[in-house]
Amino acid sequence: MKSIVQMILVLSLLCGTAGFCLSYLKMTTAARIESQALTFVQGPAILDVFRDADNSPIDDRRVFTLKDGRTVNVFPSFKKGELVGVALEQFGSGYGGDLGVVVGFNVQNDTLAGIGVTSMKETAGVGTRVKEPAFLRQFPGKAVPVKLRSDGGDIDAVSGATVSSKGVMGAIDNAVAVYQELKPLLLETWK
Repeated sequence: MKSIVQMILVLSLLCGTAGFCLSYLKMTTAARIESQALTFVQGPAILDVFRDADNSPIDDRRVFTLKDGRTVNVFPSFKKGELVGVALEQFGSGYGGDLGVVVGFNVQNDTLAGIGVTSMKETAGVGTRVKEPAFLRQFPGKAVPVKLRSDGGDIDAVSGATVSSKGVMGAIDNAVAVYQELKPLLLETWK
């Protein structure tokens, strides 16, 4: 009986120590992980959306809190010192799971500045084609809400990847909702 209690105490001590070490490691690497994600995941998509920005949208980003308590990074684009666009990342449901999409908005007329796919687990050669320029070039200048041609809109889905295409559209719809909620605050923040 004494050996069982001793084993339980030793295992509890080991588990507690391992848990503490893991939580400490997560806390100390969180900033570096965010930096890497901004540089190698979100960054390329944001820079594709705002190719001719006078600023660095990544460096000038701000975090905003939504009504439901979620936070979102918003990336501004300036030309000649004036705010012309903002971008934010949202997610939709694809065939292989969540599909991350950076959606850029022109603040003067509330049209899409463009989109970029940041993360996905779609079928190679089929669903991954939503990341190709032929699909992405359809979005700049479109008024929101945007819809696939099969849903009465003017965006062509990727052939054979309807679920992935709808996942992108779902992410755009989520981004539109966030943008509409935050727009007055965004304009106030970047006067």
